[in-house]
Amino acid sequence: MIDAIALPKAELHLHIEGTFEPELIFEIAARNGVTLKYPTVEALRAAYEFTDLQSFLDIYYEGMNVLRTERDYYDLATAYLRRAVAQGVRHAEIFFDPQAHTDRGIAFGTVIEGLSAALADARRDLGITSHLIMCFLRDLSAQSAMETLERALPYRDRIVAVGLDSAEVGNPPSKFQAVFDRARAEGFLTVAHAGEEGGPEYVWEALDLLHVSRVDHGVRSLEDPVLVERLRRQRIALTICPLSNVKLRVVDKLADHPLKKMLDAGLVATVNSDDPAYFGGYVGENFVQTAAALGLSDDDVVTLAKHSIEASFIDDVSKRALFDEIERLAASAASA
Repeated sequence: MIDAIALPKAELHLHIEGTFEPELIFEIAARNGVTLKYPTVEALRAAYEFTDLQSFLDIYYEGMNVLRTERDYYDLATAYLRRAVAQGVRHAEIFFDPQAHTDRGIAFGTVIEGLSAALADARRDLGITSHLIMCFLRDLSAQSAMETLERALPYRDRIVAVGLDSAEVGNPPSKFQAVFDRARAEGFLTVAHAGEEGGPEYVWEALDLLHVSRVDHGVRSLEDPVLVERLRRQRIALTICPLSNVKLRVVDKLADHPLKKMLDAGLVATVNSDDPAYFGGYVGENFVQTAAALGLSDDDVVTLAKHSIEASFIDDVSKRALFDEIERLAASAASA
């Protein structure tokens, strides 16, 4: 049996603010003199029971309120990258939500400098490569998104793509078409959350209006056979987050998750952790628990790892090296 945690992989759907473990929240809150609503780490962790996306977002934004300095953002990203390396992640493409910080008076530069320093140090010290993806909060205005894009331009060498996240229903991709047009003109790649709460029509808009390279979540794509065929034919990746989907009631239980159906349909599905501090597991736990719940074969697990490399924004030479490493590990497991 293959070791899914040791298997080289890329993580493509990871919100850095969603890696904020309660212990680190309390440590940074104390450092910055911030009083938390919850009296203890245990009380905060006990609050991580969500009924839908919005109930999660309420506590998610409250937690990130303690982030104030470059050091805070550095510590947050470093903690994630150390965990990721321990779970076989060789490359991470990390979402961050600047509006959630700038709207409370934190300078854009504070956020990007802290995160960038952590990524650079992790590449040197841990051997993990990474990219930053700047996400727009879709429940805010398109004008706010455009202003955020303007703030990001001096740092465009630190950001590989723009994305779209937060409350999906009522905030379709079309709302942000002009912002994404401008972002592509400035040289950014594009991705977007779609088909998590919203239906397949949101995925169509992300493809046709935002011209995304991959779709984040996309679990509801299976409701539209024509969309499935397009995703398969164009090899547009879906960044699936199984434990998140269960935690937010997108699916009732892990055994009901459509990931195996996606693989069987020839879709470029990947496994990711989304907001692991809140949803009960990092990427390794997502691989292991999902494989067990769905009865995935070793070949399925290897395919998921390969898909993550294929769908990443790293260069072809690096992809080939990681493909070769995955194949060697798979061959070794098969002969053991």
